[in-house]
Amino acid sequence: MSDILERIVAAKRQEIERRRAAIAITQLEACLANAPPVRDFRAALVNPSLSASEGLAGPFAGAQARTAELSVIAEVKKASPSAGVLRADFDPVAIARIYEANGASAISVLTDEPFFQGYLSYLSAIRQAVALPVLRKDFILDRYQVVEARVAGADAVLLIAEILGAKELPALLNDIHALGMHALVELYDRENLPRILDAGAKIVGVNNRNLRTFVTSLDHTLDLMRDIPVDCCLVSESGIRTRADMLRLEGAGVKAVLIGETFMRAADIGQKLRELRGEG
Repeated sequence: MSDILERIVAAKRQEIERRRAAIAITQLEACLANAPPVRDFRAALVNPSLSASEGLAGPFAGAQARTAELSVIAEVKKASPSAGVLRADFDPVAIARIYEANGASAISVLTDEPFFQGYLSYLSAIRQAVALPVLRKDFILDRYQVVEARVAGADAVLLIAEILGAKELPALLNDIHALGMHALVELYDRENLPRILDAGAKIVGVNNRNLRTFVTSLDHTLDLMRDIPVDCCLVSESGIRTRADMLRLEGAGVKAVLIGETFMRAADIGQKLRELRGEG
């Protein structure tokens, strides 16, 4: 684990305890009955032509092999530890609406505050404003955060293999599925792939950013995908900046991409999304 990840995880464990002290897990669970219905995150990726009202109702309805069309998970992300503030005129709901209007298949929302200037309230507001499935992207270490995500309206949750132990990963994956959501399970180190697959992950994200050097390379996805079963929905994350990058991944059989900084730095977010999708 890199130094920055160690710092983030240490801070996150303290944050979880503060939140648990403020609102007990039993109180949080009582709010689940009022959470909005789950939208099918996986189906939105493997069937990007479907609208939110066509076939996106079940938690596991999208079990298909990879096809050629590349789906975009567009990320709402104000800042990062390495780059600082990415977009000064940051309006999370307005950005999410732009993504939806320009062909995104799903929306990822950074909810970590200390390092990414995100909030869970951003996710709740976006969930109410768009019809696309919404992913909670955070450093998930505890079931408490999974329940929080569902109460806030998340349809999916990110799990990062590098910060989860052998027992934690399958337990959290089960917690996410039990609440009807999907999990995007991310890895960088190849050695984590067997335990991800053994845990039952069906949406696998390959982070192209080296967690130690922060150098990005699309070759990392192309190297690891040979060992990822075709019935998994493969998502390439980080370092996707051009239409040529999209075509390269699509040609290799990648199903979806997760893109954040490229959009946050664009003068015209909608135009950039259309350009990457080949519609610009």
